[in-house]
Amino acid sequence: MRFPHRMQAVLVAALWGLNFVVIEVGLRDLPPLVLTALRFVAAALPLVFLVPRPTARLRYVLGYGVILGVFKFGVLFVAIDAGMPPGLASLVLQTQALVSVILATALLGERPSGTQLAGVLTGSAGIALLAIGAGGHATAVGFALTLAAAGSWAVANVVVRASGETRPLSLLVWSSLVPPIPLLGLAGVVDGPRVVLDTITGMSWTALLAVGYVGYLSTLVGWGIWNRLIGIYSVARVAPFSLLVPIFGLTAAALLLGEPITGTEIVAGAVVLVGLVLVVRTPGRRDAATAPTPDPTGNDAVTASVSAAARHS
Repeated sequence: MRFPHRMQAVLVAALWGLNFVVIEVGLRDLPPLVLTALRFVAAALPLVFLVPRPTARLRYVLGYGVILGVFKFGVLFVAIDAGMPPGLASLVLQTQALVSVILATALLGERPSGTQLAGVLTGSAGIALLAIGAGGHATAVGFALTLAAAGSWAVANVVVRASGETRPLSLLVWSSLVPPIPLLGLAGVVDGPRVVLDTITGMSWTALLAVGYVGYLSTLVGWGIWNRLIGIYSVARVAPFSLLVPIFGLTAAALLLGEPITGTEIVAGAVVLVGLVLVVRTPGRRDAATAPTPDPTGNDAVTASVSAAARHS
């Protein structure tokens, strides 16, 4: 990967690490399914009127919206609300990196190099050590739901790669129209229509800021860049960057919530970084043969897609 793209992947990890703290704050005022639905309403509006339609087939757009919005984020927010500590959730969720590589190998024919596999396994070992060092106590339901969310994320990565989408932001924005209706419907069943209506009409400034962060920064900026990088390179080369998310998440929790960082967590973070270096230090043969030439300007997905929208307006 080119250096600017590596830095973009690190930026995404930082945005997503802070995201777990923001989710915890948002869940103080909003039910989990309502917060998830509002996240995707914010991601879709008003950009859906400004960016062109995705180039991928409709089934990929609908599938990505359901898998990412309903299963990955809906299940994750419910898991945190059900007793999964946010810091520990950020750790367990990163099992998606290994699952993504396995699925990409089985379904897309990607062949990660031995060094890349070693890097993923090393990073996963660091995640396991971080989970031990975190010392959080999760409910069985919360832990199981977080694992399900991690699996959904891995499937979403494969869908992006398989779709062949050339407008990553368009895919993200248009697919964000899919999750709100089923999520609000489920919220009505779980929490009751009155609770859903009251929480939406009576949102505090804290809740609005939380929705803004998870909808615009975490979703549009974060996932826009992420999907673009997967389209340029491969799932095996991009997914391991998510192993940095717990490092940023634990740091954000320590600075903003006063949670202490242990010596075990520091050592585990170093192990994660070693694994990541193994993944990105040399390109795999498949990447070198199939990856298109990256944009020499290093522009991220948001800039590129907004420029495309301007040309189509």
